[in-house]
Amino acid sequence: MANISNVGVNISEKATLIWNVADMLRGPFKPHEYGLVILPMTVVKRFHDCLLPTHAKVLETYEKVKTLEVIDGFMTRASGYQFYNVSKYTFETLLADPENIEANFRDYLAGFSGNVQDVLAKFDFDNIIKRMVESNTLYLVIKEFNSPKGYLGADKISAVDCGYVFEDLVRRFNESYGEEAGAHFTSRDIIYLMTDILLSDTKFNGQNITVYDMAMGTSQMLSCMEERIHALDEDATVTCFGQEFNPSTFAIAKADMMIRGGDPNNMRFGDTLSEDQFKGYKFDRIISNPPFGIDWKREQKAVEAEAKLGEAGRFAPGLPKISDGQQLFVLNGLAKLADDGKMAIIQNGSPLFSGDAGSGPSNIRQYILENDWLDAIIQLSNDAFMNTGIATYIWVLSKDKPAYRAGKVQLIDASHCYEPRRKSIGTKRNDITDYCRELIVKAYGEFTEGIFGDKNGIYCEAKIFDAVEFGYNKIVVERPLLDENGKPVLKKGKKVADADLRDTENIPMEEDIDAYFAREVLPYAPDAWIDKTKTKVGYEIPMTRYFYKYQKPEAADDILSRIIELEKDINESIHNILK
Repeated sequence: MANISNVGVNISEKATLIWNVADMLRGPFKPHEYGLVILPMTVVKRFHDCLLPTHAKVLETYEKVKTLEVIDGFMTRASGYQFYNVSKYTFETLLADPENIEANFRDYLAGFSGNVQDVLAKFDFDNIIKRMVESNTLYLVIKEFNSPKGYLGADKISAVDCGYVFEDLVRRFNESYGEEAGAHFTSRDIIYLMTDILLSDTKFNGQNITVYDMAMGTSQMLSCMEERIHALDEDATVTCFGQEFNPSTFAIAKADMMIRGGDPNNMRFGDTLSEDQFKGYKFDRIISNPPFGIDWKREQKAVEAEAKLGEAGRFAPGLPKISDGQQLFVLNGLAKLADDGKMAIIQNGSPLFSGDAGSGPSNIRQYILENDWLDAIIQLSNDAFMNTGIATYIWVLSKDKPAYRAGKVQLIDASHCYEPRRKSIGTKRNDITDYCRELIVKAYGEFTEGIFGDKNGIYCEAKIFDAVEFGYNKIVVERPLLDENGKPVLKKGKKVADADLRDTENIPMEEDIDAYFAREVLPYAPDAWIDKTKTKVGYEIPMTRYFYKYQKPEAADDILSRIIELEKDINESIHNILK
């Protein structure tokens, strides 16, 4: 695989050159609207440049078959892609007739096959063209895209590199629009770590592998998986599937799939939680970075209705709090994971511990752990993403763990396994370099406890636990209500509990409840009892506690010395000012 830390330098330059088309848009378009022009025009130009070598052959074929009822098969064979264009125009001939630029450009766009029309519709490109015509910028924009710096042909820009260009343009658009810069994609260093974890123990033999991303953005996770699988086994075939509900990023994803030669029908539009486009599908590998910290109020009705279906739906184990729907994506992935499948999904810290015993989040963790599907959790460093500086985690889930991993969960603290970037991108200040990625993959693959690395303080630490370690029984401890004489109040011969003295205890799952109660509670409250009707099972994964390192506080004398020095500096500064 290419050195990740060096990838994208020229691509960033290409994206910058394309984005500079915005100079033509100043005035008629506001800065946050530049992407409305640049993104669809980049897609159209990518299609144009890919099709240009076979343009004459396509026109010749079209003349022969245009009267037939079905022509797509003939046309795609002629074009060499899953799409085609039967218009006589190219960008070069469009520019040769500036007086009729609008009519001719619309004729050119109308010549595209139906799957491209769907892409353009998601961009709402028709209205954008009207605005460019009204502002006399259409000709200038086409001219700029037709310059050498705007060339996007497959002979010079690979599918993977074009994905980089799209990513960079989307980031710039979101920044200018005031949205979070990384809202629709994940940086490549993290994606490659996820791909290597997902494929680390795969036995390739030329088979077909299905890959699914439930929140695909511009589909770069899928393209990286395809790239990595082919690097490991050139005879393997990869079929990618993805769903996305943002129209413009969906359009880019579908365009990218068509250019890569995949089936564009596998790229589907809609909200994954409320409009599942892949009911009944099973996938070998799932890779995804769904939104976290975002409520699911919009999808609430559909999600709750599906939850009532029980095992016939995706959300039977429970529902998370309405303010954060990321665990719903985990359940969606598990419902679609093949019996021998494996999933890597990014989460923030909330799914590790949020929710008490018996709550939706806890029940979801219980469902995962008691089915022995949680393989590993990898904590990344802060400031690893473009849109958030908080701690993030890769959850690795497997429906078919090898025997040596059965009943076990591996936790990897890779929060120190990064190298600072020379220049931050949004909130992304840290990179998982090749060296860092190799350390983390090694820690995962060796499945042993210990520290891996320590080159200039770059390391990760792995620990292994029995899955039952994360479970506990939450018991309710009752004390009797006493009358004025200090005697228990009875009702139907039973002690009435004093609500003010009621307490709870979390007892590790492996420990006997009665033995724990006798040892930890009765010596201090001999009149207490357990209301066993209220006992609930809970699960949490306190990752921070497992990797906590005690740091000795600074000595008092050292603190005093620093204070004295500060006071001295302040007094000297005041003296100099007042001289």
